[in-house]
Amino acid sequence: MHLPDGYLSPATCAATYAAVMPLWYLALRRIESRLHTRMVPLLAVFSAFSFVVMMFNIPLPGGTSGHAAGLAIAAVVLGLWGGMLAISIALAIQALFFGDGGISTLGANCFNMAFIGVGVAYLLYRGLSGNAAIDSPRRVAAAAVAGYVAINAAALAAAIELGVQPLWFHTEAGVPLYAPYPLDISIPAMMIGHLGVGGVAEAIVSGGLLSWLQRAEPDLLRATAPVANAKAGAGSGCNWLPLRKLLALLGALMVLAPLGQLASGTAWGEWRVENFADPHKREEIVAASGNRELPAAAPEGLERLSSLWNSPIPDYAIPFLPRSVGYAFSALLGGGLTILISLTLGWVLGRSRRQPLRG
Repeated sequence: MHLPDGYLSPATCAATYAAVMPLWYLALRRIESRLHTRMVPLLAVFSAFSFVVMMFNIPLPGGTSGHAAGLAIAAVVLGLWGGMLAISIALAIQALFFGDGGISTLGANCFNMAFIGVGVAYLLYRGLSGNAAIDSPRRVAAAAVAGYVAINAAALAAAIELGVQPLWFHTEAGVPLYAPYPLDISIPAMMIGHLGVGGVAEAIVSGGLLSWLQRAEPDLLRATAPVANAKAGAGSGCNWLPLRKLLALLGALMVLAPLGQLASGTAWGEWRVENFADPHKREEIVAASGNRELPAAAPEGLERLSSLWNSPIPDYAIPFLPRSVGYAFSALLGGGLTILISLTLGWVLGRSRRQPLRG
């Protein structure tokens, strides 16, 4: 679901950036008033959690792979706007440093996962959980359902964006310039795996973590519980001590990150340019795409834009380290970077808020 550079036309990329940038601005303005509470460290922790959980790839039908994204649990703990920022920060770090998703397509990836995914999760969780008590099993079920629907909504948005490319952007001979498969291929190829497996993984992560938080840190669930909104963040202060259990869980996930390499298939629609010239890889792509023939060569626009950005640690692989060790180190590095960026963002917003007006 991390759309790489080259799969969307520049016009599509510009449109998605234009759609998501006002949402980023609004999200930043909305969380400013909560900078004195645990919002800043929570934003950092759940952004890092999203980053790490997306490294745990799981096999999907058709020989492809997918992953959970932590969309619903971010929405539950941080609310709509905080959740959107947390997922956006994780996606930006993945694209900039690890080549997981593109720079030109970052707006689309954030629109799909951080806005549509988190938005759907937030609305469903609030609607399904109602006025249930913080420790109610109803909230666990609501989080699981919200996670399942949210990641499928994000996957559908990505499938549509990929599927319209060959219809709108092609040569005079009808050869696609960017993503090669139309909607009748992209939607089933993307959705079958997410409806059957990917959504279940997101539901387990969402419901499981919420159930754990009910026992370990129930106060973190008050922000999206209407009956307790007045107490949300009250007296908590902007400190890390109450989050030590969450930090321990995050550290354990970083150590276990190499398990995410067990799924060897490439996510649908994330193939590299060189895969188009590899006979074995071409067979895999065709098999995962309803046996629809692939263009003889990588589409012209895709090949041109694919080298737009060279990340320093592509595919979470560090050349001088064994693959599994490098993958775990990348989880630690990426998680640390998301925390650092989140804290820096909170500091900048807090400083601008304290700056006296002049004139």
